[in-house]
Formats: sequence, structure tokens, C-alpha cells
Amino acid sequence: MPIRPADQIMHKAAWLYYTHGLRQDEVARHLDISRASVAMYLRRARENGVVTISTSTQLFAEDVLARELEDAIGLKGVWIVPEDRQAMDPASEMPVVAAAVFLELINKGDRIGVAWGRTVYHIADVMPNADLQGVTVVQLCGNLGAPYNYRPDQCTTEIARRLNAEGINIYAPLVLSSEDLATALRNEPVIREQLASISDCNLVLYSVGGCESDSHLVRCGALTEEEMQALAEAGAGGVIAGQVIDRNGQRMECAHNRRCISADLSSIRSIPKRMMVVEEDAKFEPLVSALNGGFVSHLVVTASMARRLLGRWAAGGNRRMAQQAQG
Repeated sequence: MPIRPADQIMHKAAWLYYTHGLRQDEVARHLDISRASVAMYLRRARENGVVTISTSTQLFAEDVLARELEDAIGLKGVWIVPEDRQAMDPASEMPVVAAAVFLELINKGDRIGVAWGRTVYHIADVMPNADLQGVTVVQLCGNLGAPYNYRPDQCTTEIARRLNAEGINIYAPLVLSSEDLATALRNEPVIREQLASISDCNLVLYSVGGCESDSHLVRCGALTEEEMQALAEAGAGGVIAGQVIDRNGQRMECAHNRRCISADLSSIRSIPKRMMVVEEDAKFEPLVSALNGGFVSHLVVTASMARRLLGRWAAGGNRRMAQQAQG
């Protein structure tokens, strides 16, 4: 049932108090209401059963802008993190909202694919513990060097630990030194089986990488700045699970992708629930590329990003609808 406007403040109070752990006086200051009002709203929230994560996330989904964006792009679900005075800092709020949405999307016995990056790691870091035995968390791509933060194995292992689920890591590098070596490694029975099993996933959690000089692929040493710049000039639009896609969301035919150990992108597109979380404004064009390619069915973004996306689709700049997002 949609949240009535009169109940919005109750849900905000419950979210801040129960999910963020703010004291009642802090909630009062944040919402610019009295502490007595906070106590009344929290009591009403308990009586009405809205203090659960499941109900609280409606606060970010029951929004006209979210519905408009779902209809315009053909998405199954959109959650918008507001940027007003009653919202937490979007940088800290985004992972909390995303973690709650992610938990809602998991069903008993699901197989979940997880990519890598700062956004995914922050989601894992704030994810509450859950007992989801029977769930399996699978790494989508090979690994990075030990000094690099937010490695694929770290993201997969931490999410599996939080869910009390089985975690399956791919013990291979993300990028090999030659195409022949990458082909040989992909044909190794263990690696081949792991990559093939990704198509059996019910849910995938990831963000999209950019193609700028300080992108993850450049910082981890997979590509040089010059190589990334050349790819951008050739039409690169973003990075999905370590692979470069063009602005239409299609896998680029390039040496990097041929040397990459990662899930087949068509396998990722076939996963029923493809949850993407994007918090940086600089990721707008990569997100558009991911949407064009059908890599998103469920989306968590800031309000400003949602308005930019809606403007792009309304202007007819992206007429291609991601048919997989509607399937």
C-alpha cells in the first residue's frame, strides 16, 4: 500500500531512529520537529508495524519521480535517495537504502551475482546481518592485485558473511597479460564452470564504472590512462563487471575485454533482477550506457540523478528501451 503523505514524517522518523540509530533528540533536530512528536511518531510506527526494513524502504520508492522514471525507461523498481534538508547526507544514506532494497529482493535459495567497486563495498559494509542459509553469493569477475581496495573477492566474501550465505570466489586475475592466456584460463574446467553458472543467478548487485583517467580499471593497473582515453574516443560508455561497454551498452571488441576474466555480458542481462546503485554525479553517462544495454531492472539513485535521467529520456535522447528490464 502506498505511503500516505500524512505518514511520510512517521516513516522518516522510524528510518532515522531504527536504521541509522539516531537518538530521539537527533531525529527531532533532523526533521525540525519536537522530541515529543518524535516519540509519538515512533510509537505509531511500532503500532502500525512500519519499523521493519521492508516497509521503511517504501519511503524511497513511493515517489512520483520514481514512478515516472520506471515508466519512461521500463524498469521494475526505482528507489530515490532525496537531497533535501530532511534527508541524511546522500553519500551515507545511499548504501543504507541500497542494502535494505537488496535484502528485500532476495528470496530463499537465490543465487546472487556480485560485482566490485567502492559502491558495492560500501553497501556490504552497512548491510545488516541476516540468516539466509540456502543463498549463494557468486563473484562476477576475476580478482585484482592485493593492494587495491574494494576487490571483487572482498565484496563477495563480505556480502556472503553478512547474509550467512555460501560465497563462491573466482580465483583468477581480472585481466591477463595476453589474449591467448586469457582464453586458456577461461577454458580451465573450474573457471569455465564458475563463469557458466552466473547465468543461473536470480539477482545481481553492481554499479557501473566510468571511462575517465581515474577510473577503477586505470587505478588498479588493468589499463593505462592512454589506453582508457583511446577506448573513450572509440565510443566506450562504461564498465560492467570489469568489461568495457559502448554507449549503446554493447560489449566493445577490444584487447582489454578479450584479456578479461568475467561473466559473459549476455548472461548478466538474462538475470531476472539486475540491481544497479549509482551515487556519483559523474556516473551519469555510464549509467545511461548501462540502461541502454539492458543491464538494469532495479535502480537506486539520488533525486538529482533521477531527474537527469528522466530529462534525457523525455528529450528523446535515448529512444532505445532496455527490453530485458521489462522481462
